[in-house]
Amino acid sequence: MAPTLLIAENLPKLNYAANAERFDLTWEAPLSTLLGLGRAAGADLVEFFLERVSYISCLAEQDAITSISPKLSTGAGVRVFRGKADCYVSTNDLSFTGLKAALEKALSILGLDLPVPSAHVPEICLELLRDYATARSKDDWLAASSSMQEMGDVLLGASDRLGRYGSHVQSRRAMYFRDWQEVLVAASDGTFARDIRLTQSVGGSLLCADGEHRTSIGKRDGNTSDPSFLRQWNYDAFAAEVAESAGKMLYADYVESGTYPIVMANHFGGVIFHEACGHLLETTQIERGTTPFIDKKGEKIAHASLTAWDEGRTTDAFGTIDMDDEGMPTQRTLLIENGVLKNFLSDRAGSMRTGHPRTGSGRRQSYAYAAASRMRNTYIAPGDYTTEEIFSSIDQGIYCKKMGGGSVGPTGEFNFGVDEAYLIENGKLTKPLKGAILIGEAKEIMQKISMCSQDLSLAPGFCGSVSGSIYVTVGQPHIKVDVITVGGR
Repeated sequence: MAPTLLIAENLPKLNYAANAERFDLTWEAPLSTLLGLGRAAGADLVEFFLERVSYISCLAEQDAITSISPKLSTGAGVRVFRGKADCYVSTNDLSFTGLKAALEKALSILGLDLPVPSAHVPEICLELLRDYATARSKDDWLAASSSMQEMGDVLLGASDRLGRYGSHVQSRRAMYFRDWQEVLVAASDGTFARDIRLTQSVGGSLLCADGEHRTSIGKRDGNTSDPSFLRQWNYDAFAAEVAESAGKMLYADYVESGTYPIVMANHFGGVIFHEACGHLLETTQIERGTTPFIDKKGEKIAHASLTAWDEGRTTDAFGTIDMDDEGMPTQRTLLIENGVLKNFLSDRAGSMRTGHPRTGSGRRQSYAYAAASRMRNTYIAPGDYTTEEIFSSIDQGIYCKKMGGGSVGPTGEFNFGVDEAYLIENGKLTKPLKGAILIGEAKEIMQKISMCSQDLSLAPGFCGSVSGSIYVTVGQPHIKVDVITVGGR
């Protein structure tokens, strides 16, 4: 352990022996010294984020493994705050010298000078290491994950079943990835925390064609925290579901453009709430002034039937984390209750700049990015209706069973494709439809979600924003939207 008070000119002579194979207590001394150096230079707050990653993806096309892509990386980022301004610098050099150089660069960008050689540099007193990885038996997760042989066998089995169950199959694919991450966060406010994350996703897709009729259907499953996830995946049932959807949509009629009441399915149907509303409740949007809800906390922004949550605690969900990327323990955050806006999602910088309290939502793709306010598991809560009651309330409308891709404007304007849809007539599903595109605006559609069923279901997803691409969960029960514009033919 370094002395309690160091002289600035002696810092280059220090030789810390931090563990290169694991983020443990040996990192306390060098990080507390560097944090003290940043504070002595005039920074209001300094934060280090250290990361190790072991990633692999595997792709099966037809009856062959066509791609295996591994990635190993190690790095760190340092963020320096001065007032409401901040600067972020990343590096691959985790030596004391390398981390010190990154800190000096960040300080200089904010106009801060290192202390004079004779100045004292007090080390920061960090909390006792909060080691979620060890406390929750995560240290052996990587070793217990599926081998490359297992990956190949499962994906080839899934691709084979897609071919067996599908009709008029032009191509079939099955894909899997495993992302293992160890992180350590240390900050001059005393934060000192470590965690391990294990995120896995597996899925497949079918492209079917018969003359002028074509359809493409895909699906993914995801998991955090279970090394045996791939071994337990029921790819037979998965392939049967995808093939059934593809068969129904191959000869579906095109939807006619117009305005309709719609029923949106649970599970991945929640992607519209995530994209069109969830992002507008992040403090990054408040900082930019691009959310229509900027001054609406405590006011009604949605139909009284709608309650929505963002949280990081649901077992095995894609956005579940024990701590965020700023070392704050995760929590459940009530976003909307009975239509009333209750909270925004805030990271450290967002809290400093907007005054909204931190919610354990500071997330980033990797050490190359500064953390920002981001969603975790975001979903509309179950309501009071049955699915039968929702369908029976519609004389003529559209059932959106599987959502596809789409785009969202900076203030909530959106359009989303529907991969699998059906006409609703007199409360019953009749013929399949394709080509439907849902078009709307967040602040309007939230007022039109008038019925929510009791069958909440969650789905894995990926979210891109200012701090890179992260893993999230979307979800909802079946919901009724009273009226929405539907693009088609």
